[in-house]
Amino acid sequence: MFRTALRNVLAHKARLLMTVLAVMLGVAFVSGTLVFTNTISNAFQNSSAKGFDQVDVAVQAKYQDSDRDTVGKTPELTQAMLDTSAKVPGAASATGVVNGFTAIADKKGKLIGGGFQSEGGNYWGDKDSRYPLKSGAAPHGSGEVAIDSETAKRAGYKVGDTVRISVDGPVLTPRITGIFTTDDGNVAAGGSLALFDTATAQKLFGKAGTYDEIDVKAAAGTSQAALKSALDSALPKGQTETTTAKQLADDQAEMIASSMSGLKSGLLVFAGIALFVGTFIIANTFTMLVAQRTKELALLRAVGASRRQVTRSVLLEAFVVGAIAAVAGLVAGIGIGAGLRALMGTIGATVPDGPLVITPNTVLSALAVGILITMLAAWLPGRRAAKIPPVAAMSSVHATATAKSLVLRNTLGALFSGAGIAVVIAATSMSGSDGQAPMGIGAVLLIIGVFILTPLLSRPLIAAAAPVLRIFGISGKLARQNSVRNPRRTAATASALMIGLTLITGMTVMAGSLQQAIDKMASSAISADYIVSMANGNQLSPDVDKTLTTTSGVTETSPLRNAPSRINGETEFLTGVNGSAIGKLTDLKVDSGTFKVAGTQVVVDDDTAKSHGWKAGSTFTTHYEDGKAQQLTVSAVYEGNALIRGIMLDNATLAPHQTDPADMQILVKTADGASSSTKDKLEKALGSNPAVKVQDKKDLSDSIAQVFTLILNMVYGLLAMAVIVAVLGVINTLAMSVFERSQEIGMLRAIGLDRKGIKRMVRLESLVISLFGGVLGIGLGVFFGWAAGELIGSKMATYELVIPWARMALFLLLAGTVGVLAALWPARRAAKLNMLSAIKSE
Repeated sequence: MFRTALRNVLAHKARLLMTVLAVMLGVAFVSGTLVFTNTISNAFQNSSAKGFDQVDVAVQAKYQDSDRDTVGKTPELTQAMLDTSAKVPGAASATGVVNGFTAIADKKGKLIGGGFQSEGGNYWGDKDSRYPLKSGAAPHGSGEVAIDSETAKRAGYKVGDTVRISVDGPVLTPRITGIFTTDDGNVAAGGSLALFDTATAQKLFGKAGTYDEIDVKAAAGTSQAALKSALDSALPKGQTETTTAKQLADDQAEMIASSMSGLKSGLLVFAGIALFVGTFIIANTFTMLVAQRTKELALLRAVGASRRQVTRSVLLEAFVVGAIAAVAGLVAGIGIGAGLRALMGTIGATVPDGPLVITPNTVLSALAVGILITMLAAWLPGRRAAKIPPVAAMSSVHATATAKSLVLRNTLGALFSGAGIAVVIAATSMSGSDGQAPMGIGAVLLIIGVFILTPLLSRPLIAAAAPVLRIFGISGKLARQNSVRNPRRTAATASALMIGLTLITGMTVMAGSLQQAIDKMASSAISADYIVSMANGNQLSPDVDKTLTTTSGVTETSPLRNAPSRINGETEFLTGVNGSAIGKLTDLKVDSGTFKVAGTQVVVDDDTAKSHGWKAGSTFTTHYEDGKAQQLTVSAVYEGNALIRGIMLDNATLAPHQTDPADMQILVKTADGASSSTKDKLEKALGSNPAVKVQDKKDLSDSIAQVFTLILNMVYGLLAMAVIVAVLGVINTLAMSVFERSQEIGMLRAIGLDRKGIKRMVRLESLVISLFGGVLGIGLGVFFGWAAGELIGSKMATYELVIPWARMALFLLLAGTVGVLAALWPARRAAKLNMLSAIKSE
């Protein structure tokens, strides 16, 4: 039986090619994902581990828990603690570390590193072993800075140049005194690092005389554990915590692995979709191969082969095909992993140097996935073939499905679909997070149900295309009849395309609806012309608001300032605003009371008010971060949203209780309104600072929408793999169909249908099947997009469903294009058949 199976594989090489390609693409996606994520993780872990070469034990401040009425805080690491750390037994040296956000502009004034990876710190003494100088000297004083060599190379800076930097808003222009090398992971990932002398760094980052961390190096012969123990004994109890460099490296490695796991999981989901779509092709291929060999299998049964042996024969064929596809997919996946890593560099996301990582798990996963998926998909056709009685198979009385099996299939499909729709609709009435799991379960049930019902649905939907197909004469009529001749095969082929288009359409509906919701939110909640913030979301210096207030043309400003407090034993963040201007800068819907922010009068969003049982006129006591308490009165309850929410009080009331006030955003209203000239004026007033964003309402909504657009484009790209696999499925089905109908095609040629007519018939058949899958996919996608939107709408008042008709027409056109392209080779093959040879074929 093994020799028979092997002979069958070798005898049907061309027929199995599409199956091999489908499995190979899915396996390549899986193995490529694993190679890429393992390589990136390994590179970052090795790079971060180098960063701990100059430290054996790190000392950090320990967060002090709060009681009912006290805001928790982190104590400061003082100079005295640094001196104590340097003198403990077994310590060779101790370094005080200061760090914070520091944006560096290139020579064109643009931000280097994208903001989120722009760091600053202190250069320790005249020679800092952590950052070896490549050229120049250590920085001294507020007018000097050292930058990393990668940033200097990218921006074209050299020692002696003046550079524009910003820590919290205002522009600084120090001179570059040194360029250093570093193994810092942020720099390796495309970020920047600027170093000042310690006193300057402490002043810039608001940590005068204190440190963020103390790094202690062990003397020769002292272990990290012994040094940690000595530091624990010497430093103030309960105020500090110590961690060995080994533990820091392990924690960092775990954090990197955790951050990569999300990317890995996401990519593997799309790989799974491609493989799921591939199973339709595999099952289709083996169903047709088995059907073509029915007499052969019956003969094997007649000469003594058992049902199990017949099934095993088919599974052995699947094993050989799966093994070939898995090996090819693994090789292709390694190439994909290397290519993705190289692509990271071309889009500016630099990755530390390191080898391509191909783990045994990657190899085993690729082989297991390829072989198991193929064998699983081939099992049902093999089992079905083994059940056919030998005499019936030899007489070709075997192909038609019984009425009982069709009734059972349709009943099962209706039950799954009905249950899926019911669960999805029930989930839409739940709150956001509670409804996610039920909606996912309902979606799976509905997709399974529609897949089971697809043979039943194919007849009426394809029949609907009959009026159009009549235009093409006999070719159109034959194409329609061929499309519904084998409903199960048509269903499996169309379902492969349906899955991809369901996901693409659902994501598009959600993205378009969210975009409109954000636009509405920005226009309805904010009356200000501009919103000013840091590029990376960090806090702004209060000096920025002072500068804007004195800028000509600016009529009103209000900083939004966050401050922790304790209310009723819970931590609540207060939002400090300019009480006299906030009403003119926002357009919030007031549910009750009069919108007034002054003195001890505050306004509260509806969710916060509900959680505390407040209403207009309610009073409550807040405990500020300086420990003082004050009674506040709710003047109004407003409808909060994703842009503005929380407890708003006047900055004049809040400021006396803050030691280091900083603003998250500043709302600005101008006399001339939003315009390009006004925006230029504001940016120039702030020193043309690349670290500060000046956005109007459209800019704000566009910047949020960019995230959705990026994600959507990534999804389109990843789902393209599933669509490619679906195309292979259509080609495979048509090729097999042409082979099966060789005699019929020969007869059609003999009675007068020319080659063009044959080609047209095959193309129209492919087009109809593809459009059938497209209609199902788009319909399901719109339904899932609406359902998911209902969950989002429970948390976003401005959300409403937007149907992207133009995009959906484009998707339907894409489905049609898939059908036309997929039919090119099968149609050409059908037209080239020799009519006499075809008529004589069995």
